[in-house]
Amino acid sequence: MKITIAHNNYDKTLETVARLKDILQKKNVVFDAKYPDVVITVGGDGTLINAFHRYENQVDSVRFIGVHTGHLGFYTDWRNYDIDKMVDALLLTKGEPAKYPLLEIKMLTESGETRYHLAVNESAVKRVSHTLEADVYINDELFENFRGDGLCVSTPTGSTAYSKSLGGAVIHPRLKALQMTEIASINNRVFRTLSAPIVIAPDQWITIIPNADHFVMTVDGARIDVRNAKKIEYRISQHSIQFDQFGHHHFWARVQDAFIGEAKNNDEFI
Repeated sequence: MKITIAHNNYDKTLETVARLKDILQKKNVVFDAKYPDVVITVGGDGTLINAFHRYENQVDSVRFIGVHTGHLGFYTDWRNYDIDKMVDALLLTKGEPAKYPLLEIKMLTESGETRYHLAVNESAVKRVSHTLEADVYINDELFENFRGDGLCVSTPTGSTAYSKSLGGAVIHPRLKALQMTEIASINNRVFRTLSAPIVIAPDQWITIIPNADHFVMTVDGARIDVRNAKKIEYRISQHSIQFDQFGHHHFWARVQDAFIGEAKNNDEFI
């Protein structure tokens, strides 16, 4: 088993990383930052998402374990004081990993170039100083003409992130559905949208055709300035992000713990 550690640079994190490295070295674990089997992230959700994008070209062969050292993270199962238990479980436990759907983003430019991105949480299309005008298609059929600040397309796990703050529903990841939420849409006698989140099936896709030469696209919060894009297509990817099952809490227990309070009995949630 080849392991690497990704982390932020906060004091508590660095202390935890030093302890973790010492424990792993005593277990004669092989460290490999280039082609790891397991990526242990120490920090928070942002640290884990950054690590995913670092290894997204190896996503089918890499498993992730999250250790949080600050506020409770949605993707991070272990606390900094539990790393001894985490290492024991990692080295002694075998089983199928928990898999979460990823968002595939395909952008076609006016010059015919195709660019691909993967997202754990979501991708949004926005304009900075003007409203965004765009045609929205579902399965290549026109659904609506949108005008507003932007549109956000999220995965089920991403439904607890930016999409939730926009009024989207929280979706269990076993559904493998895409959700599109509007960002401050304009609705009047001239412009009319559904003005509600939509959830589509795993074999369907969403296409956004922006009526603008320049706009901003975000992928898991990372900003990409886009010029002369012809269309952006969103699908559930054939790939998935994999987490080690041990210590991995059930989805609804995570939701309750993150937004309401600690679940009294995690076994109640599936």
